[in-house]
Formats: sequence, C-alpha cells, structure tokens
Amino acid sequence: MISEVKKRRRRAVVDQAACVACGCCVKVCPLQAIAVVRGIAAQVRPEKCVGCGKCARECPASVIEIREAAP
Repeated sequence: MISEVKKRRRRAVVDQAACVACGCCVKVCPLQAIAVVRGIAAQVRPEKCVGCGKCARECPASVIEIREAAP
C-alpha cells in the first residue's frame, strides 16, 4: 500500500515590527489575503492565504516570507 504524502500548507508571514505599511503586498495578492491594518502594518488572513509568494516578492522592505504552516 502506498502511503499518502500530506500536503503542507504554506503561508505568508509579515515581520510586524519592520513593516512600513506601504500596501504593495495588498495590491498584488490575488486572493485579498493581506491587508494593511490601521496604517501600521500588513496582516495576513491565514484562512485565505495560499502561500503563492507574490506579496513577498513585491515587498520593498523584504519583511514578508513564505513559511510552512504548522499541521
């Protein structure tokens, strides 16, 4: 019997302390999974994020990374 490999879910993670709240990540997210909250920092909506990495590539401050989510 072949065992099934569990798919790991990837997710964007924002360094809140370093985020400059420019909104570049918001503009490129195809699923509207990221938003700038109160003009302070970007926050990821984990239920919407699929970890595509577009936000991380677009971030001029390089404060977004894509990580494997906990199972």
